[in-house]
Amino acid sequence: MRQMSTIGIGRRKNASPWSQERIKELFNNIPVKTDQADINIIEVDKLEGEASASNRKGKLIFFYEWDITIQWSGKLKDGSDRMFSGKIKIPNLSEENDISDLDIQISVTDEDEEGFKLKQIMQQVGKDLVRTQLALYISGLKEEFSQGMILPKKGEVKPDVVKTITSGFNKKISMEPVINVEQKQTGVKIATTTIKQTHKFQCTAQEIYDALMRTELVIAFTKGDVKLEPVKGGKFELFGGNIVGSFDELVPAKKIVKQWRYKQWPAGHYSTVTLNLEQKSDHTEVVLEQIGVPTADAEVTKENWQRYYWDAIKQTFGFGAFFT
Repeated sequence: MRQMSTIGIGRRKNASPWSQERIKELFNNIPVKTDQADINIIEVDKLEGEASASNRKGKLIFFYEWDITIQWSGKLKDGSDRMFSGKIKIPNLSEENDISDLDIQISVTDEDEEGFKLKQIMQQVGKDLVRTQLALYISGLKEEFSQGMILPKKGEVKPDVVKTITSGFNKKISMEPVINVEQKQTGVKIATTTIKQTHKFQCTAQEIYDALMRTELVIAFTKGDVKLEPVKGGKFELFGGNIVGSFDELVPAKKIVKQWRYKQWPAGHYSTVTLNLEQKSDHTEVVLEQIGVPTADAEVTKENWQRYYWDAIKQTFGFGAFFT
C-alpha cells in the first residue's frame, strides 16, 4: 500500500469509514442490464485500503486506494436455468488510475459453456456498470469531503467566510424544457442571440474537461442516462434526450466546440457552443459562448446552464469552494 506524503498538508480528514460504507452500498444487489441473461452484482466480498481528503496550500488533495472483490451471480435466459456465481476483482482503485483504464478482472466459478457465456457478458456489460458505480463513489467522495476543507493562506481571509457553492442535487433531475409554441412553426425564421458566460472552478483544466467529456463523470453530475461519443463528429444526448448534438472540435484541457440544441427548438435548429478552458495558478476559468440561441429562450437557457451544468459539476465533484 502506498504511503501518502504529509509534507505541506494542513487539514486532513479520514475518509476510509465513509468510503467503505459507500462502496458496499453501490455494489449491493445491483442488476446488470442485458437481454441475454439475468445477472446481479450481489455484494462486496473484500474491501481493503484507505481514503482521505487533505488541504495542501489551499488546494484539496484526495487520496484513495482500494483492493476490492465483489460477488456476482446469474443465469442465461436461453440456457439450462442453472445459476452460476463469480467474482469481480479491482486490485488497484486509486486516484493514480483513470476509471477507464482500471484493471477489472471477471471470473466465474464453473467455466463450462454456459459459465463462459456469462463471463463474456460480464466482460462486455458488467465492467461498464462497475466503472459507473466507482465513478459515483469518487464523485461522492469529493462532494462529501470538500466541505470546509478549502482554507485561505495565512493573512488573507478568515475560514468562516469560506463558501462552498452547492445546488442541492440529491436526486435524479430532468432538464427544464424550453417550449415556445410560435417557434414550432416550420419554415418560420426565428430571431437568435448569443450567450456568454465565465465560470471559475477549483480544479485543473484537465479535470473540468474530463467532467464534461467522460461518460461516467457526465452521468454523475447529470444524474441520468448519457449517450456520449467523445471524438470529433461524435454525438451526445443528455437529460433524457432533451439536449442533443455533436462535437466539432475537441482539444483536451483546452477547448470544446459542439453543435447543441434543445429537443424543443424548431426542427433542425442548432446553436454553436464553444467552451474555452484556461488554467490559472489556483483555478480554471471556463468561458462559454453559445451562438444561435433563440432570443425567446435566452434567459431560460442561461439559467439551465447555471443550474444543470455549472452548479451540478461544482456540487458533484467539489470544484466550487472559493473565498469571498
